[in-house]
Amino acid sequence: MAVTTHQARLVWEGGEDPRAHRIEMGDQVLAASSAPEFRGDASKADPEELLVAALSSCHMLWFLALARGAKLRVASYEDSAEATLDGERFSGAVLRPRVGWEGEAPDAEALADLHHHAHQACFISNSVDFPVEVEAA
Repeated sequence: MAVTTHQARLVWEGGEDPRAHRIEMGDQVLAASSAPEFRGDASKADPEELLVAALSSCHMLWFLALARGAKLRVASYEDSAEATLDGERFSGAVLRPRVGWEGEAPDAEALADLHHHAHQACFISNSVDFPVEVEAA
């Protein structure tokens, strides 16, 4: 696989809220702050949420690609992911994907196999130093 570079631009411009900043990725701008537990703005994304979102998104994209390769038609996909921060570091994350199918759904073993291979292929889960579990239904 080729080496690739991925970029994001972060901008902080001072102001009344010392934690408020924006993250620019492609044509999108995301309002961000620190987590509410660290006196941040709960209405804005925080770095911890972004990490959980990256894990979930990476898993989903691999899952969809693998399902498509197996000629399975996914109608919907939803995940309620979370990660635990123990003081100074993450100690684990859990992905809880729920998949809707067009036509016949794969059996439980095939579904578990798809999630297993998606998890193994995900660049983000391969890069973190804490366990990432997948609790698929």
